[in-house]
Amino acid sequence: QVQLVESGGGLIEAGGSLRLSCAASGSTVSINTFGWYRQAPGKQRELVGTISSDNNGDYEDSVKGRFTISRENAKNTVYLQMSSLKPDDTAVYYCNARIYITRSAYRNYWGPGTQVTVSS
Repeated sequence: QVQLVESGGGLIEAGGSLRLSCAASGSTVSINTFGWYRQAPGKQRELVGTISSDNNGDYEDSVKGRFTISRENAKNTVYLQMSSLKPDDTAVYYCNARIYITRSAYRNYWGPGTQVTVSS
């Protein structure tokens, strides 16, 4: 019932910045937590960070201080602001939305991903 689509990926030089966006549609049910994940070639998908409904962010150590997640609830949109990009940040970035259907059960929704390539 919820569709996510990421945008903003592309090719960028090391040290540069990009902002990814993820817009949720198809449902007006409030999203508890947005997350950003990434998957590099030949590697498992890994968590980049999350932002909770009360706007608290949590980040993987490798991106702390460089990446910032924000959300605009009225637009059902989450952002990933990436700065000081490194070649190791190259990956497909995925948006995730968690919607609780009970106090303890939730559904996860995923976008199709957007490619971020950081060159040296």
